[in-house]
Amino acid sequence: EEFRMSKTDNFDVQSTFCVLCGRPDDCPEKYGEKRTYVEYSLTVHYYCLLMSSGIWQRGEEDEGVDGFLITDIRKEVNRAAKLKCNICKKKGASIGCVAPKCKRSYHFPCGLQRECIFQFMEDFRSYCWEHRPVQEFMDKEPRGASQCTICLDLVEHLPVYTVLKSPCCKNAWFHRECLQYQALSAGIFFFRCTVCNNKDKFQKEMLRMGIHIPERDASWELEENAYQDLLHCYQHCDVKRCLCKKGRDYNEPDSKWEIKRCQYCGSRGTHLACSSLKSWEQNWDCMECRSIFAKSGQYSKRKKRALATSEKTNGTTCLLEEPPPKSPRQSSGSPRNFLLQSPKIMCQTLSPCSHLELPASNRVTMSLSPVMSSRNWSLSLRHKHLRKKRREVCNILKELKAQVKTKTTRLNINAENIWSSALKGFRQRIFSPTNTIEVNFSNCKNRSKTNTSAASKHHFFQLLMLHLQNSSLFEGSFGKNLSLDFQAVKENLYFEAGKMIAVSLVHGGPSPGFFSKTLFNCLVYGPENVKPVLEDVADVDVAQTIKMIKYANNLSSLQSTLQDCSEFLAAAGCLRPVTALCDKNMLVNDILISHVIKRITLPLESFRQGLKTLGVLEKMQMHPDVFSSILCHKPERLSAETVCDLFTIHSSSDVNKVEGADFWLGYLQDVESGESVVTLEDILLFATGSCYVPSIGFDPEPTVKFLHIRYPVGNRLLNCLELPITKTYQQFKNMMELTIRNTLRVERE
Repeated sequence: EEFRMSKTDNFDVQSTFCVLCGRPDDCPEKYGEKRTYVEYSLTVHYYCLLMSSGIWQRGEEDEGVDGFLITDIRKEVNRAAKLKCNICKKKGASIGCVAPKCKRSYHFPCGLQRECIFQFMEDFRSYCWEHRPVQEFMDKEPRGASQCTICLDLVEHLPVYTVLKSPCCKNAWFHRECLQYQALSAGIFFFRCTVCNNKDKFQKEMLRMGIHIPERDASWELEENAYQDLLHCYQHCDVKRCLCKKGRDYNEPDSKWEIKRCQYCGSRGTHLACSSLKSWEQNWDCMECRSIFAKSGQYSKRKKRALATSEKTNGTTCLLEEPPPKSPRQSSGSPRNFLLQSPKIMCQTLSPCSHLELPASNRVTMSLSPVMSSRNWSLSLRHKHLRKKRREVCNILKELKAQVKTKTTRLNINAENIWSSALKGFRQRIFSPTNTIEVNFSNCKNRSKTNTSAASKHHFFQLLMLHLQNSSLFEGSFGKNLSLDFQAVKENLYFEAGKMIAVSLVHGGPSPGFFSKTLFNCLVYGPENVKPVLEDVADVDVAQTIKMIKYANNLSSLQSTLQDCSEFLAAAGCLRPVTALCDKNMLVNDILISHVIKRITLPLESFRQGLKTLGVLEKMQMHPDVFSSILCHKPERLSAETVCDLFTIHSSSDVNKVEGADFWLGYLQDVESGESVVTLEDILLFATGSCYVPSIGFDPEPTVKFLHIRYPVGNRLLNCLELPITKTYQQFKNMMELTIRNTLRVERE
């Protein structure tokens, strides 16, 4: 029976019910596509139809519903109407368990809810919750938890319906829901193990365990023009004097007006004639890549070779000139590119703008150059990884901030005695970490209301974290461990320190960044699972003693060393006879555990209890990798790129968008390179009241507006930087430096 799908004006598709399960839900991920055929008064979920026990595809693919004939569907509906669902107790249960002697019947959605398994293969079998197939678990397999390699959240190693393990990888575990979404997206051609890339064995097991793998191409392959951007080539002449009368974007292949791209970055170009290139085979370098070579000392050698080659041809050299610092010039196009690449810019496509006065660093290039050294490359990758982790921490902390209420608690802080006043405030009876915190510096008489609500709180948490880092509660030079201070234990100061750090993270303070890996691991995994290293020992004498034991090269010198430090070893509980040189390794390990971990058992437990405030420690234990990025690593120093990404640029419809944006980006580059009297931290402080980026991020997110105003304005309540539109870059720079410098100077005074 052939059919055609039609819709009438008075037919509400969303209100129709599936003839098999009786539900109106339209959820393709769970129940398959919801099909409605008006002329047959028929609505059905595709999965309900596939799994029904009394129907088969007797037609061709283009007949009925993918081969299921309409008459057969009606017969199946009539059959199911006599069967009661063992789960919801309603009629219409079209699916039955295929296990021998099992009489259970159920609707497809009910079966999902009761954790039945439906096999989307061969005979499309269904198994009830009692007879469903299970995965085999070895007795020796660890029952801990690991990351689901799809969603990266923890998944427990348990033989339950919601958890699946890979048949091909020993340590690969997944959430069932994650696997199902992955299968629906990847399709039968691309669905495979995310760890080892195995396809056949992996798909066979997942089909057995009820994962539906659609027989179609991946969703990203079906998207129209999905890879169109990869086909785009940069075609714009960026030299100072473009000789082409038809414009910088004109490109005529196999002529002198063909555009040649930079041989290194490929993101800048020139007409052959504009740079005196006689043929396409000649290489050309853009200014950014030339400057990188110049700084590395390699450009002069390359330039000599290039000149020699040029003299052999016709005695001419490349005419690509570096523009003077503040000379009027046409837009190079690079600021426009940078704007378009920035993920946070919310203006429309920027139109070309000519004869603008731009700063010397008008080309803002954030991409990594191919000529960068391997050390810088690895550092860049490390910073990129840390930035990604910090973004994840930001989202987690925002979840915790949902506990914070609008009710406020005011802390009166003396900046000259930050610890005592903070301790007093945190211990006051009315203090609650779930209240909104307001800070008033009692020794500063003339603070504005804006500073009290925003800047003062940021400044307070910054001073507090700095004090904790240098306090007697911690020891070590860089990565710090807890020290043993009996008076602090008696006064419960370790608990208060942990509580302050937790509150600071959730309420917008800076990332501490001074924890050692050993301290962090003790907090997350427990001290019994941590192995300290020699660098964790802050006491110089103890470290020297351990080194003498560790590097003893014969048994007699080792025994002599042990005799000299017998009192220390006895106090550490490590005094024992040594009969072989190899015994020193176990002895060193025991000394480290005793001195670094066992010695500070009480402070550590107290500190852990403090960190449980607002659920911070629990999140640390759930997401150790991301939290180590803010607790064990110093915050990344502000750069023009990070400030640019931090501020979302809004452009009014009646304002030339390039005009203000180019000057703003160029100014950030000048500030970063030291060509300004203000710093990037000053700009952030002027706009938000904070000279650092909080671990939780800013609320609201910082923005930049370009307005017809005379001077810049920092609206700290909205974290909004309102900038003037000027005719020249020099005017813009002068206004920025005058306003920011004077405003911050007055605040400091």
